[in-house]
This record gives sequence, C-alpha cells and structure tokens, in this order.
Amino acid sequence: MRKIITISSLLLFGFINAQTVKYGVTGNFHKSSIPGIHDRSKGIFGGGIGVFADISLVRNEIYNSAWLYLTPQLEFNTQGENAQMPGQETQKYHNNYIGIPLYIKYFLKSQGYKGDIYFMAGPRFEFMVSNKVSGPVSLTAHQEENIEKFGYGISAGVGVNIQNRWDVFIRYDRGFSKIYPDYTKYTTYNRMLAIGINLYLGESGF
Repeated sequence: MRKIITISSLLLFGFINAQTVKYGVTGNFHKSSIPGIHDRSKGIFGGGIGVFADISLVRNEIYNSAWLYLTPQLEFNTQGENAQMPGQETQKYHNNYIGIPLYIKYFLKSQGYKGDIYFMAGPRFEFMVSNKVSGPVSLTAHQEENIEKFGYGISAGVGVNIQNRWDVFIRYDRGFSKIYPDYTKYTTYNRMLAIGINLYLGESGF
C-alpha cells in the first residue's frame, strides 16, 4: 500500500509540474500468441492503432528538452493465434482488444542534452471487445468456454526519434492474467512483439 501511495504521489507531482503535453497517433505491426494452450499453437500477425500523449515529468527549460515523460496510450489491437493438428484444417483463435498502456518514457541524454533514443516501460490493461473461434474443435475446448475479457500485464520497449514529429519503436507486451481461467495445466496469457511508429500532431504548454 505504501508503494502505491508513493508512486501515485510522484505521478501527481509530475502532472502538477508538467511543462508540456505532446500528443499524436500510433500504429504497430505485431505477432501475438497465447502460450500454453490449444493443440499446436502458432502466433499470428496483426496490427494496432491508437492515440497517445507525452506528459513531461521534468521541467522543459528550452524547447523539447524534457527527458522524462508519462505516456498514457489508448489503442485497438488484433491478437490471438492459430493451431494446426496433423491432417486437419487450421484452428483459429482471433481476439480484438482495447488496450491502455501507461508508460514511463526516458530519453537518454548526451552532455546534458536530450537524446533521440528512449526507453519505455509500464503496466498495460486490456479489454477484449470481440473473439472469434473457427476450425476444428480444440482438445481443450471444454476448458476454453470461459474466457476472461479483462487482462493486465506489462509493456516495455525502446524507440528512436527520427524527426521532430516521428518516432519508431519496438516493444514487447507480456500479460500476467489468465485468458482461460478454467484451464489449469499452464498459465494462459497474451504476449505480443511489435514494431511501430508514433506521429506527433501537436503540443501544448503549461
């Protein structure tokens, strides 16, 4: 509880002292899967799109000099996996999610100046808005009838600013909540490896 209060206080302090808010749109191309379940699972490729804001947590002494940000993001992602049994057609488990990553974004500094390379990490929350299953019945189908729509985990990545308005990044998401709560042999969770771009649309100051 004390850690939660401390972290909340630091974030609130950052909001109060924020000097700039930059906002934009983000998109990614990824491969996702749900480990530990289905017959012979293979990840599938998908895409995502969303919006984000970079809220500076340190003073912006000169234009674009802040090196630490809180970056909330709202995104839509297609996720899931396929499975293939010998001699059978492909089993498909395709899920669509609304995700909310909350990153702390840290830019490397060189001789006191903000650099172009940054690291980001933070919790990620997700809600399944649709799921579609097709193909032969899975060997564990009776344990897959109950599916958890809300999930949580962590997201981390590294990126580089290639122009004032463009970032490119690579990120990895790892869920900690079970997708299929009735399946007990292994922990089933979402995972995703993505490459993407951020386009900054504007900036406001305080």
